[in-house]
Amino acid sequence: MALEDLCMSWYGRDKSRPTNLLDLNLPSAESFKENPSESDSVRHPPPFAMTHGTTTLAFTFQGGVLAAGDTRSSCNGLVASPDSHKVGPIHSHLVGTSSGTSADCTLWKRILARELRLYHLRHGRRVSTCGAAKLLWHMLLPFKGTELCVATTLCGWDTGGPGIFYVCSDGTRLRGTLFSVGSGSPYAYSVLDQAVEWGMTTEEAVQVAREAVYRATHRDAYSGNCVDIYHVTAAGWTRRKREDLKEEYYREKARMSITSEVEN
Repeated sequence: MALEDLCMSWYGRDKSRPTNLLDLNLPSAESFKENPSESDSVRHPPPFAMTHGTTTLAFTFQGGVLAAGDTRSSCNGLVASPDSHKVGPIHSHLVGTSSGTSADCTLWKRILARELRLYHLRHGRRVSTCGAAKLLWHMLLPFKGTELCVATTLCGWDTGGPGIFYVCSDGTRLRGTLFSVGSGSPYAYSVLDQAVEWGMTTEEAVQVAREAVYRATHRDAYSGNCVDIYHVTAAGWTRRKREDLKEEYYREKARMSITSEVEN
């Protein structure tokens, strides 16, 4: 219980335990402003548009849940980082994808992981995937209409089996079997909609996810570099080795070369 005792400082100086799961000490939406002390002064726009993009996806099949994403963090025409982690674990049976502002996504995934861990310590059981999605949605809802930008797909396995939930800081919370989020999602959907089937094997599912991310990065300048893939089953999550998407490009070139030789 050391972690619980350590984290009790989040709940005030009196160290009192929250009366329910949603009685949390979170950042306030009213204070979510840049330079609040200068709120009355003239705000200067950034030197260039702070546009960004990504490609993340998740789907269920008979072998569990598969989540994948590229690793490029972009800012307008700049590649801010080529090796970001847009898919990551939250607890042993739950992973989440990240779309939006990198700092915002990282902060709120850490807050969610903290609350789920404390719940597990107190009650001896994990929160369901649906409960985790509802908790994150409840925490993000006060920030609707602010500059906070968080869009995550929670992929987990609980007593009800595999589950996927999409949660966004604009107040959206959806349950489904297939999601793709980010600027590259239209290209990823073109692969996923025709290739994803419930009866796929794990290797077939991995191949489809990798192909979808590759097609998106080929057409979307804001996505690229490598692909991260997580597989969630009843035994927990496992991570596939990160793969550079240029390897998929070389494989496709080899297939096209073989096909051309056969036709000739």
